[in-house]
Amino acid sequence: MRIDKFLWSVRFYKTRTIAADEIKKNRVSIGENVVKSSKEVKNGDIIKIRKNQIDYKIKVIDIPKSRVGAKLVSIYVIDMTEKDQYEILAMRKSSQDYYRQKGIGRPTKKDRRDMDDYSAGDSTEDMDNDDWDVFFNENKDDED
Repeated sequence: MRIDKFLWSVRFYKTRTIAADEIKKNRVSIGENVVKSSKEVKNGDIIKIRKNQIDYKIKVIDIPKSRVGAKLVSIYVIDMTEKDQYEILAMRKSSQDYYRQKGIGRPTKKDRRDMDDYSAGDSTEDMDNDDWDVFFNENKDDED
């Protein structure tokens, strides 16, 4: 079976077109060799896939006849991805959820203004040079 069809059939990619595009971008390799879409997959092959900034590594156990259900994927491949890769994914996901929770939607105008006010704070960048002169002159008058 062709590698693009295999990756689609074991549900690594949603469509064969997306799988083929990722292969063209050199994000899929068998062993250490980058492959083309027409490369045949055999039992025992170790496939390395770069997806969502994570390096997945799977071992082919068997070749499916067509696309399989999500529960049946473990019959055809073994996930050999390192645990630190999944930790990176979890850390990225948690860092994206620090402000807004999933399902709440886009920030409103009020939310955006609150974020801008928070990031701006009480900075002194808004003062003109004249304001600084007045500030320092007032302090000198107080000291005299």
